Amino acid sequence: MTTGIRLIVGLGNPGREYEATRHNAGFWWVEAVAAGKSASFKPEKKFHGLAARLAVNNREVWLLKPETFMNLSGRAVSALASFYKIEPDEILVVHDELDLPPGTVRLKKGGGHGGHNGLKDIIAQLGTPDFWRLRLGIGHPGDRDAVVNFVLNAPQRAEQELIDSAVDASLAGLPQLLSGDFPAAMIKLHTKPKSEGA
Repeated sequence: MTTGIRLIVGLGNPGREYEATRHNAGFWWVEAVAAGKSASFKPEKKFHGLAARLAVNNREVWLLKPETFMNLSGRAVSALASFYKIEPDEILVVHDELDLPPGTVRLKKGGGHGGHNGLKDIIAQLGTPDFWRLRLGIGHPGDRDAVVNFVLNAPQRAEQELIDSAVDASLAGLPQLLSGDFPAAMIKLHTKPKSEGA
């Protein structure tokens, strides 16, 4: 039986100085989910982060923003997942993706970490790469040496608008993600709205 997502983790760095940076795109997504469901994040020391609980179709779904800084994200994910007995394939990690242009969203299960320190630590802490990932495109600076500076800075206005609209549009796939209909979720997430000109 296919189970749906029970834990959605948005990746980012805590602190006001990081709020608007590209690396915090995962935070933006779970904050949008919480706002749409009138849920609020509360500090949860035992989960090393801010957590919000949703009740969806008589099921409990958790939203999590780790407060550990990016390279220790797995500590928060494994703490909440083990406490509530949530399996890796019931976890969705939402993160910024250098290999996709701004405005693009892609869903996939498993795979490597692609140099993303948050994913790297989650894979290490869970002991498997077989969790779902929602990749939010932020673009690439074109030079590997410029990546750290790039992800820790805010997007340009045009890029921010593309990312924001991708976040909003991708929320349409949330019911399918929660019900476990991942093929339908992929169709919703990967199809550009018609108004963008085919």
